[in-house]
Amino acid sequence: MTTILTAPRTGEQQSVPDRTNWHGAGVWTQIVVLTGRSLRAVLKDPRIVIFSLLQPLIMLTLFSQVFGKALMSSIQTGSYINYLMPAILVTTGIGASLQSGVGLITDMKNGVLGRFRSLPIRMGSVLLARSLADLFRTAVQLVILLGAAAVLFGFSPKGGFLGTFSAWLLALLVSWSLTWVFLAIASWVRKEEVMQSVGFLAMFPLMFASSAFVPLKALPDWLSIVARINPLTYAVDASRDLSLAMPVGTGVFSAVGTSAVLLVVGAFFAVKGFRRPL
Repeated sequence: MTTILTAPRTGEQQSVPDRTNWHGAGVWTQIVVLTGRSLRAVLKDPRIVIFSLLQPLIMLTLFSQVFGKALMSSIQTGSYINYLMPAILVTTGIGASLQSGVGLITDMKNGVLGRFRSLPIRMGSVLLARSLADLFRTAVQLVILLGAAAVLFGFSPKGGFLGTFSAWLLALLVSWSLTWVFLAIASWVRKEEVMQSVGFLAMFPLMFASSAFVPLKALPDWLSIVARINPLTYAVDASRDLSLAMPVGTGVFSAVGTSAVLLVVGAFFAVKGFRRPL
């Protein structure tokens, strides 16, 4: 059997896709797609969602039910849960920020980022997408915590919905700024063990050497001095003022300004470290 090949007629041109000028999707498309990828990776493993909720719920239960009565004499809000919950929002965001850095190192090790580098993807888009995905996860996590505190422990601050919503937004801003700090650390250390050690070493002094769980006047003098210069104290006090409808003053501006500085500095060093060869 003979196969006859016919050449295209004169004047006819075959349609061949021109890929020489293709530079990939736009930046915003990259961010949306990569953010969705990070969220799907979390949703595929329910254990991540469950365990990320257990720690703040356990902390909320321990401090509100075990230490609440002992610390009531140190506060003037009438309810320790109303005093505690704004701090739980902020400290929970810190834990979520640490996991952002650990997740970035995991992607570095499993080869995902190596494949991204071979594609026309901006490396800044990868970092921004991860931070946004973790921010969304933290937002949902904090909403669940607020619901649990209201239903189980009677959380009902004087600021009402507006004050609580403002405190929630401030906690997200603090969490997002610290996410960039931990992403910067992860992009330079590139080892999960080191990242977790650095993270926990930073978290516990920030949390307990602050006004998160007790007023500054209830702390020893030397620890009170440390707490007054602790950036987390500004964030917790501002969140508490919003939630409890107390005079805000310059506290919110200090918390927002500190978070903005951390975000810019963290983003700069995160992108710079992330561009280094794997």
